[in-house]
Amino acid sequence: MSLSAYGLHCEHRSEPLGVDEPRPAFSWKLSASTAGRSQQAYRITVRPAAGGDPVWDSGLVSDSAHHEVSYDGAPLQPSTRYTWDLQLTDDRGEAGAPAGSWFETGLLTPAAWTARWIRRDPRTAPRIDPPQDEDPPERTRMLAPPCQFRREFELPSPPVRARAYVTAHGIYQLRVNGEQAGRDELTPGWTNYHYRLQYQVYDVTGLLQAGANAVGALVADGWWNGYIGFDPRRAAQHYGRYPELLAEIHVTCEDGSTVVVTTDETWTERPGEIGSADLLMGEAHDQRRATPGWDRPGHDDAGWIPVLTAQNEGSPLVAQLDEPVRATMEVPAQSVWPVDGGYLADFGQNLVGRVRLRLPEAPAGTRIQLRHGEILNHGALYTENLRSAEATDVVVTAGPDGPAWFEPRFTTHGFRYAEVTGWPGQLSAADLVAVVLTSDLPPAGQLECSDPMVTQLISNITWGQRGNYVSVPTDCPQRDERLGWTADTQIFLPTACFQADVSAFIGRWTLDVLDEQDEDGAFGDVSPRLIAEREGAPAWGDAGVTVPYHLWQVYGQRRLLERAYPGMRAWVEHIHRHNPDLIWRNADGNSYGDWLQIGAHTPREVVATAYFARSAGLLADTAALLGHDEDAARYQALARDVRDAFTEAFVQPDGTIGTGSQTGYLMALAWDLIPAARRDQVFGHLCRDIEDRGNRLSTGFVGVPLLGPVLTEHGRPDLAYALLHQEEFPSWGYSIRQGATTIWERWDGWTEEHGFQSAHMNSFNHYSLGSVGEWLWRSAAGIDQAPGSVAYADLVIAPQFGPRLDWLTAEYDSPRGLIRVQWRRSDDSVDVEVEIPPGRPAELRLPGEAPSQLPPGTHRVRCANPDSIHAGRM
Repeated sequence: MSLSAYGLHCEHRSEPLGVDEPRPAFSWKLSASTAGRSQQAYRITVRPAAGGDPVWDSGLVSDSAHHEVSYDGAPLQPSTRYTWDLQLTDDRGEAGAPAGSWFETGLLTPAAWTARWIRRDPRTAPRIDPPQDEDPPERTRMLAPPCQFRREFELPSPPVRARAYVTAHGIYQLRVNGEQAGRDELTPGWTNYHYRLQYQVYDVTGLLQAGANAVGALVADGWWNGYIGFDPRRAAQHYGRYPELLAEIHVTCEDGSTVVVTTDETWTERPGEIGSADLLMGEAHDQRRATPGWDRPGHDDAGWIPVLTAQNEGSPLVAQLDEPVRATMEVPAQSVWPVDGGYLADFGQNLVGRVRLRLPEAPAGTRIQLRHGEILNHGALYTENLRSAEATDVVVTAGPDGPAWFEPRFTTHGFRYAEVTGWPGQLSAADLVAVVLTSDLPPAGQLECSDPMVTQLISNITWGQRGNYVSVPTDCPQRDERLGWTADTQIFLPTACFQADVSAFIGRWTLDVLDEQDEDGAFGDVSPRLIAEREGAPAWGDAGVTVPYHLWQVYGQRRLLERAYPGMRAWVEHIHRHNPDLIWRNADGNSYGDWLQIGAHTPREVVATAYFARSAGLLADTAALLGHDEDAARYQALARDVRDAFTEAFVQPDGTIGTGSQTGYLMALAWDLIPAARRDQVFGHLCRDIEDRGNRLSTGFVGVPLLGPVLTEHGRPDLAYALLHQEEFPSWGYSIRQGATTIWERWDGWTEEHGFQSAHMNSFNHYSLGSVGEWLWRSAAGIDQAPGSVAYADLVIAPQFGPRLDWLTAEYDSPRGLIRVQWRRSDDSVDVEVEIPPGRPAELRLPGEAPSQLPPGTHRVRCANPDSIHAGRM
């Protein structure tokens, strides 16, 4: 039994509690204790966990596929746990080690819900008094307290199985008999609620008891009606006016009876200690107003008000499709020092989450405030770049008998520093800890090397992804924006896939991108799309094509690609219809160009037309893959015609493209927009521009991910490494020399010469320029796949040995299995160790040597230590 399966997933998640897909897809990864093995066949058996006959037995299927194998059995029943057993057969006909997992269905259809929406009776809302000098700012002062709902019920005997199905208009926390149900945060997350509202399923069997029970829920505004985005004309209430709750608890008792508890008119509500909670503004607690025991049976609920109810209609309800947001780690304060009016705490890392604060032994009514910021300005907390986001948490203490700690529940901040005011006595580092919140995605890769600056860059990229993957892939986590910008996502996605398994997370987000496409075929600049806007800009709207195609390449997500295909086609037709001359100048939205390029200008129509050609080409490839042969031929011809138009319009006789920007050259070379005979000429211009700038880049969001790959593929990895190691402005190394622990939004976010850039747009945690990570994985580590390969079936190992690196090691838990590459220099050679997962052989390409084939297993090879890794200067 040398072959075995691990990483068993149903619907791209491990042991999902709540699946509404009628034909869920299974996937697994491969490992082997004996080299050279591969999967030749599989058999999947699905049966109810409670026992009984299988509902599906695939039989022995002669196929090496191990991703998106779809269920094809009897109809699945709602609220039922199923086990699935996997048996593999290897290339020698030997059975692999048996493996198994489980999944549990949700309610399956929106019609299955019997609960009703409940909300606070607005007639009981606190009255607004005349403003006072000590009142909070106007935007915060107008926030209503989160709802605090409760209900008690009886169980005739101990529970043997209990599930809570819960969602909200807003964000909620469910509590049962005084305990939180599950570990999820900011549920139900952010989707375009007009198209889908996710619900969560919790196993609450262990929280219930025979006799009296109580269930409670806190519901805050969240994305539903809280502040989102930066448009002052539409700052909040994008989806609704009030937070609401929808919940059902299904209990099977020991005596065989069943009890169903639903949200209805029997629930009551009253505000608690949380006076306001907003994702952008922060959270305010007055612990003197707490209602101890409100979520336990027997609480005195005199004064609680009956709720208002409404029918379950509006947003389609679906079981959660991706991993929830969770608190995944804690970062203690590194240092604390006094400043005028209070203290500053440094956590040593720019992160996203909240602060847990130990409360002092002080009289009741002591008011303590925490403000959050990413960076300091002359020793003071810099908050101007937050714009209207207050990022301020407040607690008024209940006195010595009150809680020992304060921690917000319904807000997040992007910060490295926290300013604490109102603290009596001496604040120490032990009094604060940062709690990191992120969508809890399975980690996929680790990469380390001998250069401390590059190692810090990898860390900055990782923390940028962690902080901006919070329910949706956002642009920045600190200011009054936090939107799912589509270009940022598609540009960073290749890097993100190496660092984490984003198949469920980005796959679910892509559904919103597709659903929000307008009648003319245009995708948007952001998703979820808050308000009607212009059509998406080049590179932004193109995410509707590039993202589903990349998820297919990396994870084999064919179903999503099939779902996306009509929208991909409509987008390309939208561009073509408005630009019959094939130069994209019309219907181009805001047309951001190469956003935030530095010291250069790439004409907008150059960027746009390049993306037109790229999207048409990817659409043609998708059509061929899905068997739409006529479409494939049509869009291949269109892509060719757009490439020809690009050359005619923008490529000058001497090979200069447009204004001669690095990005213009990069797009032309990366996406084959110019005739092969002119590539060397164009590539020479690119290299000279970089070298004439002292080995510095000038690229913005669009050009950055292309730098390393183009330079390497055309024989100048030395120049790619020179950019990587550059520490003078502009460069990744320059920001790191200034203390950056995440990727900056702008190359010039802060410079020694000019200080801070415009506070109107200057995030210090914004992953787009971190898209260089793809090159680190694909070229420095050398983990890649051949053209046309899917889910790393045809693996290519092609490391490029950086002249300033002594060693590098990388592990990538790919959809196929674990890939590991390690190389280390000595005086006259480079030792390379490679681990290939079961399946097909990998092609090994080492500098200066002929390609060779490596079968699955672990291999050690030695090659000459090249004196120079470039193939000659242009």
